[in-house]
Amino acid sequence: MLRRALEITAVAFIAVAATAFIVNTDLLAPPSTTRPLLIAHRGLGQTFSREGLQNDTCTAERIFPPEHPYLENTIAGFEAAFAAGADIVEFDVHPTTDGHFVVFHDWTLDCRTEGSGDTRKHSLAELKALDIGYGYTADGGKTFPFRGKGVGLMPTLDEVLQAFPHRRFLINIKSNDEAEGRLLAARVNALPPDRQKDIMVYGGGTAIDAFKAESPQTVVLGTDGAVRCFVSHALLGWSGYVPQDCRQTLFMVPANFAPFVWGYPDRLAARLKSYGTMLVTLGDNEGKASTTGVDTAETLAKLPSRFDGAIWTDRIDRIGPLVRKN
Repeated sequence: MLRRALEITAVAFIAVAATAFIVNTDLLAPPSTTRPLLIAHRGLGQTFSREGLQNDTCTAERIFPPEHPYLENTIAGFEAAFAAGADIVEFDVHPTTDGHFVVFHDWTLDCRTEGSGDTRKHSLAELKALDIGYGYTADGGKTFPFRGKGVGLMPTLDEVLQAFPHRRFLINIKSNDEAEGRLLAARVNALPPDRQKDIMVYGGGTAIDAFKAESPQTVVLGTDGAVRCFVSHALLGWSGYVPQDCRQTLFMVPANFAPFVWGYPDRLAARLKSYGTMLVTLGDNEGKASTTGVDTAETLAKLPSRFDGAIWTDRIDRIGPLVRKN
């Protein structure tokens, strides 16, 4: 009786393993001819040490010695990113007290500028008067290479869209404010229909829900279920099933985890795409705070040269030319 039960268990295990292999292996799928899209995180800006990084760490105070003159989330930084090969530029927005949106990453002004307090608690004129290069230092505060060079460089959302009328953007709503979601939807809805197709918006909470309700034609990628998605896919993805939390979102995979994800890259990308989700490959996950990008040739070499998804990078100046060669 026990022997029979063990035999049935063994046969069932083999059947499941065989199904998982057949459903997920790219050996039985045609190779992709699609070059991955490049997402330039915040455009082209200064990078920084991640050693001991926490969620509230001021990254401007720990930049590497500058290799280029660009600051993140600026018109010039976006222009340089597109010139280097970016297909999409990602940026964050904050509302101002007088009804505009500024493009700026930090929730507060204290790290990068000479200002203080929440970004959203200031008027556009107040934000435009700030020096966004004020806080950057690569030597612990001995020198500030961008101080005085960033005055007036915090752009509005309207300025960015006007400067790049034919480019694609991924906009991050950072707050949980319904009013902000509705206000951003009104901005996007005012664009011509062809231009709206170039805009994707992502985030979590009630702000993204409000945006989606007001602008249903826009591609909206929710992030509230990101962890649930990854866990659910690890448990169920072997069957080809795409869990609910993995639909209409960004499926972000660290480069060092990617080989162990069911169907990666081609079969996974196709399944996700059928549910409105974009496969995005990040840099290696080393247990550090915040998102890392594919920023070196060594990390890029771990990825397939062709797949129907995207590569997230903080160093588009390095990665763009390498991807173009493939």
